[in-house]
Amino acid sequence: MFSPEGPTARELAVQALSSVERGYDLLAPKFDHTPFRTPDLALAGTARVLAGLGEYRSGLDLCCGTGAGVEVLRSVCTEEAVGVDFSAGMLEVARERHRRPAAGRHAAPGGPAVRWVRGDARELPFAPASFELVASFGALGHFLPAQWPTLFAGVHRVLRPGGRLVMPLAAPPRPGSAEYWTLYAFDAAMRVRNALWRPPFVMYYRTMRYSALQQTLVRAGFTVELHPLGEYGTREDGSPRAGLVVATR
Repeated sequence: MFSPEGPTARELAVQALSSVERGYDLLAPKFDHTPFRTPDLALAGTARVLAGLGEYRSGLDLCCGTGAGVEVLRSVCTEEAVGVDFSAGMLEVARERHRRPAAGRHAAPGGPAVRWVRGDARELPFAPASFELVASFGALGHFLPAQWPTLFAGVHRVLRPGGRLVMPLAAPPRPGSAEYWTLYAFDAAMRVRNALWRPPFVMYYRTMRYSALQQTLVRAGFTVELHPLGEYGTREDGSPRAGLVVATR
């Protein structure tokens, strides 16, 4: 699952027995060499859909990690792209990555300013109506469903009227498939870990369903659409393997 540059089994064990914040601080230097980083297909698909939906002045990457999603914001926002995360280690890697652009990547003249903010996604440290766009790439699994209303209420507050929250979401794996049992085993391991060890490390993905997500977003004041991410192809029945949740304030 990991490249030679990724974390060792011992490092992963230490991280898994830490708090979420401390665990990501430890993982940060090697995070981009793990499967936990947002896949390029999800980033490209999100940028494609957003480009067809309108223009944005300012955008926020919620739980930005090492900043891969901020590149999407830079491609569609005209004034500012902001990353917020509560891990100081992840933010430091993000700052360093953007101080040294990857080969072949050049900042466009007059492109949006990039800013990094340490903060809790459940208590966003921004004024009301600060952004036209909020993106979340894989962060939802770090919040229990009972915390979703608070999370989405905060996002609703910082969005301007007509602003959008976008989140890539994979279709549920077919029951009995290898992917299904992999996610089931991961979830089970996390639940056992949290039953036996404190502080908890919230990282659950198996139970995330579009219907529950849509209902919670509607209750928070959003209208919700699901746009297919064709980059992932389709399943045997012709349905998309992944979609982009677009929630409009």
